[in-house]
Amino acid sequence: MMGFEVIRPGLLTLVQDEGRIGYRRYGVPVGGIMDTFAGRAANMLVGNTRHEAVLEITMSGPELHMLKDQLISICGADLSVTVDRQPVPMWRPVLLRAGSVLKFGASRHGLRAYLALAGGIDVPQVMGSRSTDLKTVLGGFHGRALRTSDVLATGDITGEVQQWIYHMTMQLGADQCMAAPSWLLSERERPDYYGQPVIRVMHGQDSSCFRSESLEQFYTRPYVVSSQSDRMGYRMQGPLLELEQPMSRLSEAVTYGTVQVPPDGQPIILMADHQTIGGYPVIAQAAFVDLPILAQLRPGAQISFVQITNEEARCLYVQRQQKFQLLDKLIRSKMAEGQGR
Repeated sequence: MMGFEVIRPGLLTLVQDEGRIGYRRYGVPVGGIMDTFAGRAANMLVGNTRHEAVLEITMSGPELHMLKDQLISICGADLSVTVDRQPVPMWRPVLLRAGSVLKFGASRHGLRAYLALAGGIDVPQVMGSRSTDLKTVLGGFHGRALRTSDVLATGDITGEVQQWIYHMTMQLGADQCMAAPSWLLSERERPDYYGQPVIRVMHGQDSSCFRSESLEQFYTRPYVVSSQSDRMGYRMQGPLLELEQPMSRLSEAVTYGTVQVPPDGQPIILMADHQTIGGYPVIAQAAFVDLPILAQLRPGAQISFVQITNEEARCLYVQRQQKFQLLDKLIRSKMAEGQGR
């Protein structure tokens, strides 16, 4: 079923889901959504499962023509979104009329916004995922970013979501282009996108190989996100990190949030499209719960690192998963009881 047409594609608009799981041993990166919190929250707000594909919109967004009534949600970066020149509320479900034009503008805060549509974006699965891998031209919409005149389809929706859409439609006046409930996913339920970024990390496998002064600087001095950063990795600029002595090591598995230190002494934080193995010394590993904060940092942003234990990181992850389960129940309850009000 046709969902929307691209009038203007924006800087970088990609179809993404939670990535390709189980293919790393063949050298295929997981990839997928950079801000896993915003992407999952956007899906929850329109009644999707966490695995549905969304649009990841970077910095300057697209202009989209809705080809049917659409239940959407927008989470993550604030990209000045409007529909027919009216501001679109974020972090809540929004019903758009067929024929309306959803327009993303310049970023007010953050780097990446996530647009979820009820039913998800219906593109073929490749290796179990709908995510776009630009380097291999794999998945997504023809393996590339969206372009002008692209038409994308949305998937089937459940009976529960059909009821949500029906009752929200009843709230629309003849001259209204959208309807939204008064409630939203509040700021206290989200990662600390607006605070001074402090990324919690665990010691890496090669931490002890660095000079004590370098380790101290890593945890006490700020770093800046370089303009040479992308979905594969964030290059940092700050105090040089030096080894006690030159080391030679075999390439080993790396993951999202691994902090490597190349010979120039400037750390690189691996992001969603990172390679599957790496040979640079690993000084730290970012906690999973702070990856969404990293995903929203623009070039020039200043960040700091603080050390936590593996057990603390595990507890933070469990708490985040429990919060998602609770939020999903609350959203479904709100929509069912208030029928979108």
